[in-house]
Amino acid sequence: MYRRYKDVSLILKIVIGIIVGAVLGVLVPSWSFIDILGKLFVGALKAIAPLLVFLLIMSAISKYRSGSKNHFGTVIVLYLSATLLSSIAAVAVSYLFPIKLVLPGAIKIAESAPKDLGTVVSDLLTNAVANPISALVEGNYLAILFWSVLIGAGLRLASGTTKKVVTEFAETVSSVAQTVIQFAPFGIVGLLHESLSKTGVKGVMAYGQLLILLVATMVFVYLIVYPFMVWLLTHQNPYPLTFWTLKVSGIPAFFTRSGAVNIPINLQACEDLGLNKESYAISIPLGGSANSGGAAITVSIMTLATANTMGVHVSIFLALLLCFLSAISATGVSGIAGGSLLLIPMAASLFGISNDIAMQVVGIGFIIGVVQDSVETAVNSASDLLFTATAEYADDRRDGHPVDMRAAVKAAGKVKTKAAKLVEEEGEQI
Repeated sequence: MYRRYKDVSLILKIVIGIIVGAVLGVLVPSWSFIDILGKLFVGALKAIAPLLVFLLIMSAISKYRSGSKNHFGTVIVLYLSATLLSSIAAVAVSYLFPIKLVLPGAIKIAESAPKDLGTVVSDLLTNAVANPISALVEGNYLAILFWSVLIGAGLRLASGTTKKVVTEFAETVSSVAQTVIQFAPFGIVGLLHESLSKTGVKGVMAYGQLLILLVATMVFVYLIVYPFMVWLLTHQNPYPLTFWTLKVSGIPAFFTRSGAVNIPINLQACEDLGLNKESYAISIPLGGSANSGGAAITVSIMTLATANTMGVHVSIFLALLLCFLSAISATGVSGIAGGSLLLIPMAASLFGISNDIAMQVVGIGFIIGVVQDSVETAVNSASDLLFTATAEYADDRRDGHPVDMRAAVKAAGKVKTKAAKLVEEEGEQI
């Protein structure tokens, strides 16, 4: 029965969960026992998220190899710059269009909330160097980020076998998280029922505003910010390549909602473009964690919406700090559906917001995730392809061998793209 359930599209299951939760919330708001489904789902996420973030970041950093013949330098600069710029755009949009959510059971900010700049910096430094075991148990994401980076850097000197064990352990925990997410529809029934019974339809309507802001920001970043970066490096019209990457990579990623699933499609698309295999064989898998502009947007906007809801004043300093924190944490986002939502508690902790409140926002994220996570994955995956190609074209131009991007895209389009066949095969498997 579980196999059959798992074979059903997660998107379809979530849509059904939203419908069932909304109907029950309107018709039988007094059936409070339904709310336990949401509590169980959020509780499972709270348990697995710290370990998942720790292992993913540690594993990604441990795999870095210097001295390889590729366009790694340009690629990594593009990945990190794009993620940071995405976060900055998200924070700017949040200032322009502030959103408040209605959180069932939300209370005023705790007494431990930062009161001044000195307290903020002191708390950040103290929390960052907390005991890593305690950090995993308590969900202290700042310490998790700090220690995962340090341990991952140390593992670069370890044997291949040790790195393989760490990677396989990370994949195992990712698989467990994926299993938890398979039960998201049941959690959504409970969360939506609780939201409707306690806040009414008006409170839930705020979720729609949040979704519009998230999607609009992602569209702006991919169609304006990213092409500008491509133009700066190549001095060519970026839109033929931008739209081609959306068609070849973004569309399948939208429906699979998994950057990991889309890696074979991106690799084949790179071959169709005639790129250097030594380069894209590294940059495409690396992009699954190092290039997560869509995730940075999600983390930044949803964290600031939470801060607005809790009445937390966000200074320019804290906003800039959030940009860097979102960009760094997004590089460790999981390649599974809804992975970026698990990073919200870490960003929320910057403002002294409790883990319990942050996890309610994660629950909201799964409610709107049918669209939000699909668009986010499309942005992340398509930009892996976009920046891999841009890095090579930029380096070729610097070396005096410029490539006509428009011609390269046209030639790739004529190769009845093996990538299209892979899309079909992936669709059948999913």
